[in-house]
Amino acid sequence: MTLAQPPGCKIRITNRGLEMLKAETKKFVEGQLSNINMPAMSGTEGDFQYTLKDFKITELNLMSDLRFQPDAGLLFEMKDSSITLNLQRRLRYWIFYDSGAISASAKGVNIFIVLHLSKDEKGRPKISKFTCDLSIAKITSKFSGTLGGVFDFFGPLVTEFIRIICPDLNRAALRLDRLLETMPVRTEVDSYVGIDYSLLSDPVVTESSLDLDFRGMFYSLKNENETLVNYAVNPVDREYDRMVYLSLSEYFFDSGLFSYFKAGLFQTEMTNEQMSKDLEVILRTIYLGKIMMLNPVLMDQPLSLEIEVTSPPRSTINNSSASVAVTSMVKVLVLPAGQPPVQLSSMTMEVEFNAKVSMKGKHLIIHFDLRRFKIYSNQSVLESLALIPLQGPLKTILQTYVVAPINNHIKHGVKIPLPDGLDFIEEVVEYHN
Repeated sequence: MTLAQPPGCKIRITNRGLEMLKAETKKFVEGQLSNINMPAMSGTEGDFQYTLKDFKITELNLMSDLRFQPDAGLLFEMKDSSITLNLQRRLRYWIFYDSGAISASAKGVNIFIVLHLSKDEKGRPKISKFTCDLSIAKITSKFSGTLGGVFDFFGPLVTEFIRIICPDLNRAALRLDRLLETMPVRTEVDSYVGIDYSLLSDPVVTESSLDLDFRGMFYSLKNENETLVNYAVNPVDREYDRMVYLSLSEYFFDSGLFSYFKAGLFQTEMTNEQMSKDLEVILRTIYLGKIMMLNPVLMDQPLSLEIEVTSPPRSTINNSSASVAVTSMVKVLVLPAGQPPVQLSSMTMEVEFNAKVSMKGKHLIIHFDLRRFKIYSNQSVLESLALIPLQGPLKTILQTYVVAPINNHIKHGVKIPLPDGLDFIEEVVEYHN
């Protein structure tokens, strides 16, 4: 049996988080209702001839709520609300004419709107179904004139106007769905990598939360199809106390490290001019014999160090922290003028970094610190012992020429797919094995 791919990134929005979206949702619905357009209405009712036009909602008193609808999506509910509208009238009854403005109020307006959420074939969120039910308890009106008693037939006309709220909101939902269709699920992070936030399955909705499983996979812009296979565990959320939970598996970080590795970011060179005097002296002392054996003329030629990661780094998350393990090759070269570089030695360097994770708004920030490293010669144990004096200078090189540039490059972080109205401002970061 083939198992479904686990998500690299999972987001849970709880009822507390939904509270932050209520104001935005109410504002959106009020905007839609305030801008409803209805054509002029003309007709005959018994001996009356009427024309009603210039419908305009002037006051909204919405008692609204937004909550999760299990196995569906979001429920927006308005209970015991009121809507006031103005319109222009022209009425004729036999030889009597009447015209002017009418102010009508609908009281006890109840509207129940359900947005059914799913994913499309490309992994974008989709509004798969829209349902709307509306009821009105009472309509009153204020208008003067000779024919003020015609409200018996006027009330149903106002009701007909208010009932177009559902079709109008349905059209707004269709516009929103078309906007979702244009939302990219693969976006560039920087000039090296992009990230795939396609949904792996339909959103899971319960009374307490909305769970979204995203692929959460980085990829190299050089070759978008060369990606890391996901063997990580499925991140599991068991809590509902906070507004939003963001869960990231080791795959989220590993795919990023893999993509940067494939993009060629993890390599650097230190020229003789960039070396400290102490480092240069140590290198020339360690490799004096070898330089003399190769060619004594090389003694005064400049040196260089090349550091290149040899395999994709891997992350590890335990119950207290996250770390990244890196294996790289360090080459010591002498650079004779007008000639190809001469390699003096190659060393293997194993480095472990602390990875501190934080959030700023909608962006995930990672900051690396050097935890430990060891270096050994690929030629002999004796040479490995001779490399001990290099430990201190190499630590400085790693901090200055590797860790600092990487932290500076990724300091803006990567954007997390949170809806508008939700931002991390007081995050709590926990690590789980």
